[in-house]
Amino acid sequence: MNLYIPDGVERERALQRCNYMAVGAHQDDLEIMAYHGILNCYNNSENWFCGVTMADGCGGPRKKGYEKFSSKEISAIRNKEQNIAADLGQYGAMFQFNLPSSAIKSPNKKGVVSKLLEVLQAVKPRVVYTHNPADKHDTHVGVLLATLQAIHQLPLADRPDKLYGCEVWRDLDWLDDVAKIRLNVTGHDELALSLIKCFESQVTDKKRYDLATLGRRRANATYSDAHSNSVEEQVTYAMDLSDLIRNESQSLIEYTLQQIKTFENKVCSILSNQLGE
Repeated sequence: MNLYIPDGVERERALQRCNYMAVGAHQDDLEIMAYHGILNCYNNSENWFCGVTMADGCGGPRKKGYEKFSSKEISAIRNKEQNIAADLGQYGAMFQFNLPSSAIKSPNKKGVVSKLLEVLQAVKPRVVYTHNPADKHDTHVGVLLATLQAIHQLPLADRPDKLYGCEVWRDLDWLDDVAKIRLNVTGHDELALSLIKCFESQVTDKKRYDLATLGRRRANATYSDAHSNSVEEQVTYAMDLSDLIRNESQSLIEYTLQQIKTFENKVCSILSNQLGE
């Protein structure tokens, strides 16, 4: 487990000041899904952002020019890029676990959970962002499950107030508006773009994560309501998983399927009304 503190503050003080945390699978996930937390802490001495990435980052497709790099070398490059983003975004702390994806996706996540529990115990964040349960990247889903398991091992008083499941490898436009959490990320466009561009080894002419990420945020805001003007210019969507923080008996599968069923019912209702059925 590697810890980077951009402003060089002593470890205990650096961690205890962080009230926002994001737990992601790969280097660049935080900047895509948890920009709301980053933005709330940027140039703000009252709020501090703690980032956690779990995977070693060596399993993705190789950008042209990186074909001959070993897995260890690619991982080191991606770690460095993540720390550059932490500098730029003024993070309070940045943890990188550098675990293989196989460990994160394994049904037995005991080792992964214990690492994350150690971080949660030290930071005690009030707001946590992570991946949503409908994400199509199975490593992302593994991170969500590990995050929930670690939170459930905390005393009730030390658990976060909010847990958000965010967009990366599947958007949440399908989520019913009542259940959809709209996170306003309007402002500091240059920062938002620069954070994604920190990951030079990932952003290619075929994979413009920078343009795609900001485009999704603007699309979320623009297409949110067909009958009124949007108040926000850029929005990220999230599932509110906060009820799962204290309700350990709630099935994540049942919760997710209920959201999908609500979407199904809404589509069927509109079609039925138009067809007179």
